[in-house]
Amino acid sequence: MNDNTTHGIRIRPGGLADAPAILDMLDSAVAWMNERGNTEQWGTTPYSQKPGGVARVERYTTENTPYVAELDGAPVGALVLDSGPSPQMPIAPAEEPERYVRLLVSSRRHAGLGIGAALLAHAAEETRRAGVGLLRVDCWAGGGGELVAFYERNGFTPTVGFLSGSWPGQVLSRRLTP
Repeated sequence: MNDNTTHGIRIRPGGLADAPAILDMLDSAVAWMNERGNTEQWGTTPYSQKPGGVARVERYTTENTPYVAELDGAPVGALVLDSGPSPQMPIAPAEEPERYVRLLVSSRRHAGLGIGAALLAHAAEETRRAGVGLLRVDCWAGGGGELVAFYERNGFTPTVGFLSGSWPGQVLSRRLTP
């Protein structure tokens, strides 16, 4: 368990029972992005209504390593770690052991509390604990690069850009001392 004493954020292992809360956060994130004119990153369809969306989140919570951030006992963020990138992405696995952030989402109702940063710090801690020295993530690189800048503020360095169809992506890495 990890406590962020500044805002009372508690991070715990996640599981299948967390899938509905994660889907709610994803749906809210799509709506929030769309309200700000961003229809390219995750599209305009709520994640829970996308073909395969529910099944993907359920797989994340059963086949990968999910963590849930809670505030006052309620889920306010989620992060999913895996041993490499999604096979659907045009990204090669690292040539060394790695942990890969497959999903990071936080509640828009609690924006500004450092939920995403706390989850990324927890992912780094778990990666170190596993004796692995590389943590990677890929993200949307459009929209002026705000998401890339968020990861940079959290200790990641851009490595390689890519296109998935017309979707601009960026892989970032963070070196850790196991």
